[in-house]
Amino acid sequence: MQIKHLPLILGGMLTLGLAGAAVAQDSPPPQDQTQRGRGMGRMDPDAQLQHLTQQLDLTTDQQSQIKPLLVDRQQKLQALREDQSTSQDDRRAKAQSIMQESRSKIEAVLTDQQKQKFAAMQDRMRRGGPGQGAPPPPDGSGSAPPPPPSGSAPPPQL
Repeated sequence: MQIKHLPLILGGMLTLGLAGAAVAQDSPPPQDQTQRGRGMGRMDPDAQLQHLTQQLDLTTDQQSQIKPLLVDRQQKLQALREDQSTSQDDRRAKAQSIMQESRSKIEAVLTDQQKQKFAAMQDRMRRGGPGQGAPPPPDGSGSAPPPPPSGSAPPPQL
């Protein structure tokens, strides 16, 4: 008699498991996870400004010029994320365009020394480097780390 109910029980457990996975995928990650590992585009403008101020030693005048640029970028990217009428490739291209436009406007406010630091920050973020605000490697090469020794397994894909 118990064997007759086994498929029903297993089916119910599978359905509940899939429903739980779907809910987990639909719910946004906690705020601290959203900001971590995704670059500055996902941080709120105040946090971005604070980060840039620390990394670039922005003056109060520069801060007042850059903050509206960060707010505008966040609004445009948020609207783009919510726009499901365009393809993912088109949204990605538009997001890159928004980010480039924002970078150009921010660079226009910076001194030459700050522009160099900002460019280094951007390079590290593109490469997914450590800390996204950490200084470049001591040798100044900025090159990628050496490949793993032969015979070792490649790192797992995330």
